[in-house]
Amino acid sequence: MLLTITTFTQAQQQKKSSVKLLRHVVLFKFKDSSSVADIKKVEEAFKALPSKIKEIKSLEWGTNNSPEELNQGFTHCFFLSFSSEKDRAVYLPHPAHIAFGAILQPILDKVLVIDYWTGR
Repeated sequence: MLLTITTFTQAQQQKKSSVKLLRHVVLFKFKDSSSVADIKKVEEAFKALPSKIKEIKSLEWGTNNSPEELNQGFTHCFFLSFSSEKDRAVYLPHPAHIAFGAILQPILDKVLVIDYWTGR
């Protein structure tokens, strides 16, 4: 019985690892004049996007804490996952994403975006 459960669990893990996801990585560098409050508004607005855009499968985010000092001023990373390029195509022009851009734009110095498929 235990062997059957273990085998089933291993099969589930293998199946999960074979699922391909489209990752959308967004890095922000804010203007030096940006206030802590304004940056917090950006964080909150980005974190709210999955509740407004159902095509976002998941969101992770955080701030740089690398000791290497190679971030070139980029401090924030937002990491979205999509099931398909079609889902990303819905996200990009979505009104909630556009509204987020309006919050971000006044304090944004630079943005870097990289998309890739997992496991390829």
